Amino acid sequence: MNLNQVTVPSLDLSKSISFYEKLGLISIVKALPHYARFQCPVGQATFSVHLVEELPKGDGISVYFECDNLDEYVAELTKKGIAFNEPPSDRPWLWREARLKDVDGNQIILYHAGENRLNPPWRIESKTQG
Repeated sequence: MNLNQVTVPSLDLSKSISFYEKLGLISIVKALPHYARFQCPVGQATFSVHLVEELPKGDGISVYFECDNLDEYVAELTKKGIAFNEPPSDRPWLWREARLKDVDGNQIILYHAGENRLNPPWRIESKTQG
């Protein structure tokens, strides 16, 4: 199994498209006014937004995008007018993260984890499925 895409809700697709293109995602589908899909600039994963009449309540959605040069990338995005709620910082789970909200309040985390993304020191050993 492989994760193909994550979809988040939006009240205004035009604003969302602009935000995610500025973030560095590549537009591949614009089925306005209801749906837009992007390709990540690295790898094969896609990301999409769909029009909703009301956003989810509570903590909502968190989406993580991995960046090799996190600090430099955050500096570039800041120059483009992207505002971060939390600048890059080292986390106890051995990732370096920067946090921001998209135009609909979805939590976006840009991070770098390197080897610790899949192999943290506390990783459990799983049995191979046959």
